Amino acid sequence: MAHGNISIFVPHAGCPHKCSFCDQHSISGTAFRPDGEYVRRVCGEALERISSPEDTEIAFFGGSFTAISRDYMTELLSAASEFIGEGKFHGIRISTRPDHIDGEILDLLKEYGVTSIELGAQSLDDSVLDLNERGHTASDVINASRLIKDQGFELGLQMMIGLYGSTRDSEFHTAETICALHPDTVRIYPVVILKNTKLGELYQRGEYKTFAFDDVVDMAARFMQRFEEDGIRVIKVGLHASELVERDMLGGFYHPAFRELCESVIYRRLIEAEISKHENVTYAEFLVPERNLSKALGQKKSNIRFFEQKNIRLRLIPDKDLREKLKAVKIG
Repeated sequence: MAHGNISIFVPHAGCPHKCSFCDQHSISGTAFRPDGEYVRRVCGEALERISSPEDTEIAFFGGSFTAISRDYMTELLSAASEFIGEGKFHGIRISTRPDHIDGEILDLLKEYGVTSIELGAQSLDDSVLDLNERGHTASDVINASRLIKDQGFELGLQMMIGLYGSTRDSEFHTAETICALHPDTVRIYPVVILKNTKLGELYQRGEYKTFAFDDVVDMAARFMQRFEEDGIRVIKVGLHASELVERDMLGGFYHPAFRELCESVIYRRLIEAEISKHENVTYAEFLVPERNLSKALGQKKSNIRFFEQKNIRLRLIPDKDLREKLKAVKIG
């Protein structure tokens, strides 16, 4: 199982149309079209500097990889495959649309050393998919996911929170359906509304009413917990920090540390659950893993303030050896 990526962006390549939320130039920060020689150069340089290439995949992101022209796709795969094997990288990861997966394409991908396939599911509510011009159905996601798993690939699913027309119920439906499909990995992307997109136009006309920011953090945190309880690794939450995204965004749910906001909410709930086992609590002391102390405290110590408002003095002690997320020391 790989834990790192050499990311190569293939922006807009293969996309049959433009989805409501999409502006790949702002999201990926590039409009550059890589070729085989570029892939060889990037992979060669990475192989020289990375100490554990066997834990790293070459990743093609940014477009619908299996929908690009076959010649272009095999050019990129052929170049990348030269860097797969003993003493080299673990494999190749691609991102694509669920309606561009079939048995024939999976055989081809396996031939070139592809090990992981991520599908841009975004939602598993057909009405939301239609309103956002995705051009595929929830059944396409389900069928493609099963094919990918049956062929022995690692499956990743990407979901978006807050698309046009979505409701809290449809978000939870999407999360539960993802759990039923049991991918190996999930990425959670709260919607960011960008200029020059359909969502941007709807938002500016007042036709697109978004969730409250805190509600989206709450949902994302719940989904993170749900996926992790099912053994599904959450490898990304929120868009990466980008000057282009910050420049072009009109609204939505962007924060450069969105995942940490969610992890702070998860810690707050864990602490609340422990405190709720006792009556008339005014003081609570917990051990937390040293690496997680800032998450447990919350941004600007928001969790400390949350419990202060409940007249509970919270003390969190970092422990470099603690493996569990939280361990009660004293509650009273």
